[in-house]
Amino acid sequence: MGYQLTEAEERLAEILWKHVPMTSAELVKICGEEMDWKKSTTYTMLKKLEQKGVFVNEKGMIRAVYTKEEWQAQESRQFVKDSFGGSLPKFLTAFAKGKGLTAKEVEEMKKLIETYEEG
Repeated sequence: MGYQLTEAEERLAEILWKHVPMTSAELVKICGEEMDWKKSTTYTMLKKLEQKGVFVNEKGMIRAVYTKEEWQAQESRQFVKDSFGGSLPKFLTAFAKGKGLTAKEVEEMKKLIETYEEG
């Protein structure tokens, strides 16, 4: 699964997440109006999102495989894995280094840790 979306794929995904399930004809209409895309461009970009496993187009009906939140979680996990050897503490250290964290950010992170802590 390719986890990163290009800018154009991201724009299309945003439209899809707002409207799915929807027909491919509806998508072509919206993409023409909002992005000035031709039918062929819309189908090419949809095919790319299908290949990445985000959406499925079956018999002209498009549905999401992942919600936006699920996809972002997958992207984030893959980024941490690829860039920081899967170490969330290393990622957070790199993120906070030089800029520091506000008291509010620290408090939010503590709450997240407590929420998702195993055990």
